[in-house]
Amino acid sequence: MKKIVLTALAALLVAIPAVQAQKVNKGALLSKIEKSDADIADAKKSAKSATWINRGKAFYEAAVEPTKNLFANMDAAMLKLAVGEPSSTGQQTLVGTDYEAWVYPYFTAYIKDGKVATWKQTDWVLKDAPAKAIEAYAKAFEMDPKSESKVKEGLKQISDFCSQAGNTGIDTGEYAAAADAYAEAFKAQSIPAYGTPDPALLYYAGYLRTVDGSTNPASFALGADYLTKALDLNYVDEEGNIYYYLFHCYYGQKDADKANIMKAKDALIAGIGKFPKNERILEALVQLYTSPEDQVGDPADLIALIDAAIENNPENIDLWFGRGRIFYALKNYDESIDSFRKVVELKPDLFEGNYYLGVFYTIKADEMNKVMNEKQYSSQAAYDADLKAANEVYMQAIPWFEKAYELKSDDFNTLDMLKQLCFRLRDEPGVQEKYDKYFPLWKAAKGE
Repeated sequence: MKKIVLTALAALLVAIPAVQAQKVNKGALLSKIEKSDADIADAKKSAKSATWINRGKAFYEAAVEPTKNLFANMDAAMLKLAVGEPSSTGQQTLVGTDYEAWVYPYFTAYIKDGKVATWKQTDWVLKDAPAKAIEAYAKAFEMDPKSESKVKEGLKQISDFCSQAGNTGIDTGEYAAAADAYAEAFKAQSIPAYGTPDPALLYYAGYLRTVDGSTNPASFALGADYLTKALDLNYVDEEGNIYYYLFHCYYGQKDADKANIMKAKDALIAGIGKFPKNERILEALVQLYTSPEDQVGDPADLIALIDAAIENNPENIDLWFGRGRIFYALKNYDESIDSFRKVVELKPDLFEGNYYLGVFYTIKADEMNKVMNEKQYSSQAAYDADLKAANEVYMQAIPWFEKAYELKSDDFNTLDMLKQLCFRLRDEPGVQEKYDKYFPLWKAAKGE
């Protein structure tokens, strides 16, 4: 019975005539807006909140009409039923992903695995329709606060539409347009009738302008504005990357005004104070402080900054972790080791603390080896003494990697380090036995 029903349904679908082209009644939509223009020019009508609400709706309809039948993961066959046959099709690569591009009068749909993955709007009934709708709804609420619920509903529609435009802009690599769409969504939410706006929208806008700045430096100023406003509204992402992006926005403007270099530095300083483990911020700070052309200060100032923070909070593991990373970047491996010894002292069972302590001992020994390779020795005894010193440092790494492996036995990097170190030091007392233990485990982890 089920087969018969499905067969009948398939026959019914085949019987539906395909729409030959996308239909957007642009004239009718613009006529509504013209009527609204006349209404607000009328003193009596313009004094009514309903007139402005209707105006907001007219602009909203003009904004959404070209893409109203689209949604992500829509079956491609359903797209044809809803919108019609594309005027042309072809292959296109966007942000490293290959799509089948279906071209329509107002948009291009990008098809992947038989579904609409995303789209790019290419024409508009009225490009500033969302902004006009926001203005109309704001005016409606200003004239009559009792219209709050209707105004809020309209603003939410506009905000959702703009957010969707931001999402598709990311997918298609239109980063500047996506940023503007998120900023417009935030603007809609900023009208008092809406309630509390979501500052994450400003963060998305700022991040996208930061990305766009690599090819369009003018975006950096807009990105800095968006990100600063998000911070003013107490928005910070979980990892604190907002400070890193703000740094880039200011630093990208350094040629226009050298004062932006210090603003860039201040953004990083604020970020490292709250997110001392953020590697992006740490690396940017070290690069900034060690750059001969920027001259933001002595690298010692950076150390003093984090040491002052530790003095106020000596048991903060994140601060010690950050301190170790900073000294590593400055190639002061002894201080890196001291910092991570403090990390494992405070939290002995932290995998990252044990692992990185092993890593920094290994890096210190590698550096000693590098010096040896560049050195001209006058005697075998001098060479043997330096080799012994380097191997002693390598030996100190093994217990920390072993503890890290106990804590996380599925971490291949730890096992790989143990295998390499134990092979290198196999002539040292007790190390051959360790190699015999870890080498088979390493082979099994590799699937050999």
